[in-house]
Amino acid sequence: QVQLVESGGGSVQAGGSLRLSCAVYGFTYSTYCMGWFRQAPGKEREGVALRDIDGEAIYADSVKDRFTISEDNAKNTLYLQIHTLKPEDTAMYYCAATGRRPCQWYQFNIWGQGTQVTVSS
Repeated sequence: QVQLVESGGGSVQAGGSLRLSCAVYGFTYSTYCMGWFRQAPGKEREGVALRDIDGEAIYADSVKDRFTISEDNAKNTLYLQIHTLKPEDTAMYYCAATGRRPCQWYQFNIWGQGTQVTVSS
């Protein structure tokens, strides 16, 4: 069964760091485009980081230099490291995958349940 399970969210103060994890079940994610999205209350879901199948990482302008996408193939786990958290980073964060090409934000069709990140000032 194809499944993405996120963890690692929480409540932190501005300036802090978090590492979100996404455990991947049911498929070989190295052959998939993988990504992280977030959705704040009252806002549309936005892509923040993606990893193409060739390993290239792409970030939204709003998170460049603060977010890093990485993975551990041995653990079938995708990560999102977040540094210097800001209150505007408060959102539900979702892990996503797609086998479609090209690897673009709109292509993602496999979703996790999300993990909440709340940043206080």
